[in-house]
Amino acid sequence: MQQLLKWTLETIREDESCFSWMEEYRYEWAPLVKGAVSQVLEGKTVLIVTDESRKWFGKYILNTINDLSKNRPLLPFYQLSELFPNLQKLHHTQEIELLEDMLDISYPNGYYIWYIGRGDHPYTKLAYRNDDSFLWIMDEEVQNSFPLRSHDTLIDIKLLQLYRLFDNTLSVALFGDLDLEL
Repeated sequence: MQQLLKWTLETIREDESCFSWMEEYRYEWAPLVKGAVSQVLEGKTVLIVTDESRKWFGKYILNTINDLSKNRPLLPFYQLSELFPNLQKLHHTQEIELLEDMLDISYPNGYYIWYIGRGDHPYTKLAYRNDDSFLWIMDEEVQNSFPLRSHDTLIDIKLLQLYRLFDNTLSVALFGDLDLEL
């Protein structure tokens, strides 16, 4: 059984899609993915939230995470805006607290937010409230998040590469082939 950091480096190097840019970021990535994958293994639900520019990516995740050809258990990943269409209307702390109460009732095993988007987007108010959130933040340095640049000409490719790395990490962890300790 390999440790997460070593496995991540080997996976990046074996990737055929020019993923070498990720080698220098693996130390930032590993603790974040460890937390996200561990929570899935604990039975928590993953609620995906994106800004408008990354909405396509949220749909992509949902269309591929439970692909039956992966021969693994189906996992509870949902897009929060589909579960709660009034998400964009939440502006005040009290409204966010009401949503959190509903989510606590709906997901008794717990949940976490996987946010992908700009750091100044209104949805970050919800994502930042929980220390367990899996944050891929654009154009800002936010503690406990993976930093990306929205103006990067390869941002869409990088998002897909990161998702594939996350998905592969999830698969090997589910089957007990990966030690999530760093």
